[in-house]
Amino acid sequence: MQLGELKPILAALALPPAGPLLLALAALALSRWHRRAGNTLAVLAIAALAALSCNAVAVALAHGILPQVAAAQPRDLQRVQAIVVLGGGVEPEAPEYGSAQLGPYAYGRLRYGAWLAKRTGKPLAYAGGQGWSAVGTNQEAEAQVARRLVRDDYGVALRWQEGRSRDTRENADFIAQAMRPDGIRSVAVVTDSWHMPRALHYFRAAGFEVVPAPTGFPHARDDSILEWIPSAEGLLLSRQVLREWLALRVAGAG
Repeated sequence: MQLGELKPILAALALPPAGPLLLALAALALSRWHRRAGNTLAVLAIAALAALSCNAVAVALAHGILPQVAAAQPRDLQRVQAIVVLGGGVEPEAPEYGSAQLGPYAYGRLRYGAWLAKRTGKPLAYAGGQGWSAVGTNQEAEAQVARRLVRDDYGVALRWQEGRSRDTRENADFIAQAMRPDGIRSVAVVTDSWHMPRALHYFRAAGFEVVPAPTGFPHARDDSILEWIPSAEGLLLSRQVLREWLALRVAGAG
């Protein structure tokens, strides 16, 4: 096992829902010796998990602990040489299509990238291989899936692609290698807003001048009390935000 393959395992254990649940279980074990302290810690862990599952909390967390990046419009991309879409995951089995498809994050990013490409005339690139959790599988490289989808669904061709990367740093390094022979140094990067701070860090480190073009902004989904009731959507957003906050600090960009 490569060291990088531990990253998704450690992240899964530390982040919600597993992290707070493991803390609650440890607290219950502690209560055998220190009943009051153990029970208090267990209640706090469960309360934290409940709070992180509320979309209102997740949105506030995203705005509170991650650097904010403004939305971009086609006019903001006039000086860039190309648009780079970052991978966000593959659905390896989609029997209704008969082939692998992009996951929801990746599809949203590619859709926005194709929208920008059509309105600016800028060439399009896609950076995405197999995540560390898929290393050693026969899963199709994400860039290949994206190339097929953007051609068939949007009538747009990928000028550059890389299908070897396993994380955001490799996204930047490998797409830089692919684009360097064409003299591409100024790019618009398309990814989810909560992922953009880390993407900017690595793309600038790879030598690019970057215009951020974020999509998938955290927002309130309802104006009622439903925003404060735990939901799968709220928990997922909190998990992504906390994951990026931790990753920024590991990268030395936070």
